[in-house]
Amino acid sequence: MAIEVTRTFVGSIQNHQQVCDGLDSLGDSASKIWNVARWTADRVWDEIGKIPDEGTLKSYMKNQSCWKDLNAQSSQEVIEELSDAFQSWFDLRHKDEKANPPGYRKHGDKRPRSTVTFKANGFKHDPENNRVRLSKGSNLKESWSDFILSEYQTRPDVDLSKVNKVQNVRAVWNGDEWELHFVCKVDLETNDSAGDGVAGIDFGIKNIATVAFPDEYVLYPGNLLKQDKHYFTQAEYDTEGENGPSEKLMWARRKLADRETHFYHVLTDAIITECVERNVGTLAVSWPEDMRESDWGKTGNKKLHTWAFDRIYQYLEYKGEICGVEVLKENEWNTSKTCSRCGDNTKSNRIERGLYVCSSCKLVANADCNGAENMRQKITPSPHGEDRSNGCVVVRETLSLVITKIEDFRTTQPSVHLFDRESGTFNTREQVVS
Repeated sequence: MAIEVTRTFVGSIQNHQQVCDGLDSLGDSASKIWNVARWTADRVWDEIGKIPDEGTLKSYMKNQSCWKDLNAQSSQEVIEELSDAFQSWFDLRHKDEKANPPGYRKHGDKRPRSTVTFKANGFKHDPENNRVRLSKGSNLKESWSDFILSEYQTRPDVDLSKVNKVQNVRAVWNGDEWELHFVCKVDLETNDSAGDGVAGIDFGIKNIATVAFPDEYVLYPGNLLKQDKHYFTQAEYDTEGENGPSEKLMWARRKLADRETHFYHVLTDAIITECVERNVGTLAVSWPEDMRESDWGKTGNKKLHTWAFDRIYQYLEYKGEICGVEVLKENEWNTSKTCSRCGDNTKSNRIERGLYVCSSCKLVANADCNGAENMRQKITPSPHGEDRSNGCVVVRETLSLVITKIEDFRTTQPSVHLFDRESGTFNTREQVVS
């Protein structure tokens, strides 16, 4: 069976020297439209205490001269981006009063090159010759038929003549040059169910994901992702100037975003691949209901705001659909404090971040594995009919045995898969070390 999905393909511009000036002018105009709309929103805020909605801003901006620098749909997209930015600010504000609203796009006295989106009537695609014609606004046209004709090259395995539809084209400045992003509808063949097995997954901040498979527990730490965030965030602080974001700051943001995207794609690929190899056809994903609405203090709120559990779920869902793994969103309520063996839900059982000790049945377990097992049991038929006390979850029955039986302790540890920067993949701890 085939499903239709959205994919974005990147194309390098082969005639960059010929079209660079034209794209520069469009990128500058997109920034100008953003800035004028942002200034307007500020004036309205001061006057009535409210930010104008998307429709009101569009109606006002249509009377501004800069609106016609771009194709009408491209100008509308800029306003939609600004409205989304304001909405994100509103969502964050009630937890962090110091959160900053979307700012102006400027580098000193200059405007940066903004992304320009061309929708249905803003581009004409010629996939047979790898060319795309991009519309200019009436203000920038030298004649009624003036346009930008870009020649592009995609990866060898990408053939845009075979996609169902190119929804839109984006001209994106990557810090060094312009490139084209083609947002397309494509058909993907899906597999039948990967199997009858059931797995559970627990999301976290230290261990990004912990998966309870029928026969093993696997931890996916996020240590390298944390290092990247620290390094590139520090680079932002060190280079931010009085005249707005510097070139190096923007580079740091782009680099971090690219690395995060790669990490989450590789992570979800690894999890779905493991499911298929272990004949797991159903994956229960922990979903922290209303988590972002809670107040966890300044530091906690900052961590939660950057916690990408929803993004990971989306990746798992569509990749699972292709491979025959049904991904189910399940409420994680009480899974971190409930014993996966006997069901005791005493809050004090969670001794610390990584240790769970049941006060009833004396289970001693990795806390994340215990949570993942509880997620698995939510959708496992007769889960208590299985013998899960063979060391998959249990670290040891008593802490004294941890000390006295070191060899046994080692065999009961969950498997740890670390992200390897050199290969860009997840491997077992032993493979990464070697």
